[in-house]
Amino acid sequence: MNRPANRFLLKPISLAVAASIMLPTSIAFAQSNEDEVIEEVVATGTRLKGTATAVMEERKNQAFVADIMGAEQIARTGDSDAAGALRRVTGLTLVDGRFIYVRGLGERYSSTQLNGAIVPSPDPTRNVIPLDLFPSSIIESLAVQKSYSPSMPAAFGGGNVNIRLKSIPTQRVFNVSAAVGIDTENSGDVLDYAGGGRDWTGEDDGTRAVSTAIQERWDSKNFLDDLEPEEALELFKGVNREYGLERESADPDMRVNVTYGDSYDYDEDWRFGFLVTSRYSAQTRSSEEYELQDPDLVGDDIINVRFFDDIQGTEQTVTWSSLLTLGVDYNRQHRIDYSLIVLNDTRDEIREMFGNTENLNQAEGLRIRDIDVQYEERSLYTNQLKGQHTIPELNFMGIDWTYSLGRSVRHAPGNFNARFVMEDVNQDGIFDDENEIFLSDAQTAARYTFQDLHDRLENFGYNVTYPMTMGKWETEYKVGASFVTKTRTAENRRFDINTLGVEDRSILDGNDFSEIFSDSVLDTLSLSSRPIIRDTTIAGDDYVAGQKIDAYYLEADFFYDNKWRFTGGARYEDFRQVVAPLDPRTNQFDLSDEADRSQLAFQEDGFYPALAVTYFLEDDMQLRASIGQTVVRPDLREVSSATYLDPLTNFPIAGTPGVSTTDIINYDLRWEWYREAGNNVSVGLFYKDMEAPIESVQSPAQDGPPLIRIANAESGEVYGVEVEFLQDLAFIGDGIWDNLFTTGNITISDSEIVLDRQNIVEQTGVSAAITNVERRMTGHSQYVLNMQLGYDSDNGEHSASLVYNVFGERILIPGIDGFDDNFEQPFHSLDMVYKYYPDFNSTVTLRVQNILGEDREIEFNDTLLRSETRGTGIRLSFKYDF
Repeated sequence: MNRPANRFLLKPISLAVAASIMLPTSIAFAQSNEDEVIEEVVATGTRLKGTATAVMEERKNQAFVADIMGAEQIARTGDSDAAGALRRVTGLTLVDGRFIYVRGLGERYSSTQLNGAIVPSPDPTRNVIPLDLFPSSIIESLAVQKSYSPSMPAAFGGGNVNIRLKSIPTQRVFNVSAAVGIDTENSGDVLDYAGGGRDWTGEDDGTRAVSTAIQERWDSKNFLDDLEPEEALELFKGVNREYGLERESADPDMRVNVTYGDSYDYDEDWRFGFLVTSRYSAQTRSSEEYELQDPDLVGDDIINVRFFDDIQGTEQTVTWSSLLTLGVDYNRQHRIDYSLIVLNDTRDEIREMFGNTENLNQAEGLRIRDIDVQYEERSLYTNQLKGQHTIPELNFMGIDWTYSLGRSVRHAPGNFNARFVMEDVNQDGIFDDENEIFLSDAQTAARYTFQDLHDRLENFGYNVTYPMTMGKWETEYKVGASFVTKTRTAENRRFDINTLGVEDRSILDGNDFSEIFSDSVLDTLSLSSRPIIRDTTIAGDDYVAGQKIDAYYLEADFFYDNKWRFTGGARYEDFRQVVAPLDPRTNQFDLSDEADRSQLAFQEDGFYPALAVTYFLEDDMQLRASIGQTVVRPDLREVSSATYLDPLTNFPIAGTPGVSTTDIINYDLRWEWYREAGNNVSVGLFYKDMEAPIESVQSPAQDGPPLIRIANAESGEVYGVEVEFLQDLAFIGDGIWDNLFTTGNITISDSEIVLDRQNIVEQTGVSAAITNVERRMTGHSQYVLNMQLGYDSDNGEHSASLVYNVFGERILIPGIDGFDDNFEQPFHSLDMVYKYYPDFNSTVTLRVQNILGEDREIEFNDTLLRSETRGTGIRLSFKYDF
């Protein structure tokens, strides 16, 4: 939707000058006779530097601080999706392989756009799009704007990520690529389970879905309450029980991508084009984990009340993605593009966990074995129509507009967990998980969970730009508007298997749920007076929500005497949001009093100004400063009382009605030097002053993992310095140094929030024994470092990159009751990418990921809270351009 900055004001650059900027050149002259001189131009340089310079030119011409990564840069590092690529950008960190933190601020402080439009998210635990959904094959570039401009949404904290997808090509393109890979953690047999009906598409065939009989009861609001034992047994017979564990060899990772596009000139005025690209990938990741839950503090000693010291896990993911783009251009002045984006992602995870609780521990000769299955299908469908129009008769006035209609779905049918108890019958310290084991004798021996989330988002926006020249002043005025309407419905159902409903406890012996409750066993099962199924769906598990944002803005861009640039304006937003929790049994709003109503529905409006000043020290050097006022509003999930599991910690999180908006004042200062042959360096400072920042707090656990709540701190601030560079190494000496370059960035920053315990109690309604009332913000890393060493051969047949990334420790869970905050430890990621170009049409790529074999770890009080092994991945791919 946003037109490239200063499209009409930039002075034209000759082709020769552009070529000299892109690549260093050497010129040789050959003379065949006195009258004829043939000039030969030989261009030398690195592939990355050539493509990086193009995006550097765009960054240089931006009025506000921004970082941009092009498709070739993404290909150079071998990242397969937008999430992996964005962690290479200055000041950005990747969390859970899906979410991007900008300048150390959590995902709620960052916004994501697709081709300049807002789109819905299929993830119930985050208010931003999981960026692993977007394969790199459909991405043209990634733009991260770090200082606020009025053309951006006012909900701007750390920054705005704009994923710009590929458009119609200027000439025919047709290529096919395929890749296979392995992971060292998959070297032996991996954990799997019999049920699920999973095939190569990754999608559920209906096996996991709840039975028709139970679904009909839920639909008719006749829940599984007050069942007679025989009636409950009949319902249980229709439930999928195939969750017996198996060991199988892992299939190799696979990836296939096809791209085809072309453009045609109908006549001198009309031009048409299209682009189609599709990708399929499947991968398996096995891991060993450790998890500590609900510890107790006795003096200075930590007592492990609940822990799993042996966890085996396997996650299988399958993704489908397709992009269709159609475009028409008239006279190079009017262009309309239509894009259809379809993204599907399926995740199937099984974990077998051995450990102890306070009541079931090794001292008493007991040990627990939990089985946990998490399956989800995430889909995103987006239709986008956009136009760009230039009107020469009106001083080359420009009009841009975008209409986007998107729908996201998360379908999680039949998530399952069960608890078994192992007993050391022989008292020899050996726990036999095949013969001395039985299904837990409890009301919650097993649980089935069914979840559905539907988001629909409609976004329309336009910009009008008008350039003018007045003496030494070159100006451009821009006005625009944006209208967003978002609706969400969320539905959660669950029921537990109550083994107290079984009269003969001996049938519970065994380690396979499907065998314990096989069809033959259920046909002859003797029942007690208690039903074997308990419906544990509660009020608030369902909710409907809506959000509407109407925005208008005015922005002006002034150049003076080729030395100064002033850009500023203001945005007005009218924001309305309502969240209505439902009682699934009555389908009525669960609003117990007037306070609930006022907290769950609110409206606010305001003006959000911004100003940026750029001073051109030299033709290739500039200094820019900016200030902007923005907000971060609580998302739908954060004001709903519904509880969901955080995939980072497996801890439950509950929203808090009444959470208020965070007001932010953003300051940026950056010096940039764009040198010869694409070499460049920049140094930036930033500071953010926040009022009532939205944060996570922990409430004391009752039974099981602690509950995380959303609340407002009193105040907060974030500040830091960013350094970025690209430099060839030819200055060191002749020979191989001419073929090497290095690029990288480092961010050093800090943050602090101040919390009020009493205010937290009033907001959340729970005790808040917060350990540190002054601490860093959740998710903030004090440093982020990216380094890349690149090589390109003289003949252009070989290229290689060694890529390193590390982030500083960051708080994932704030501490309570004397425990320190829980920190995710630094992860040192070292990858290698080698490319071989045997001919003009072919590319062979070898990528080795996580060479150091680092593990993911979370610690508190110098004690390990969680750990997860990460293997070294090796992938070989081949691409052919027809």
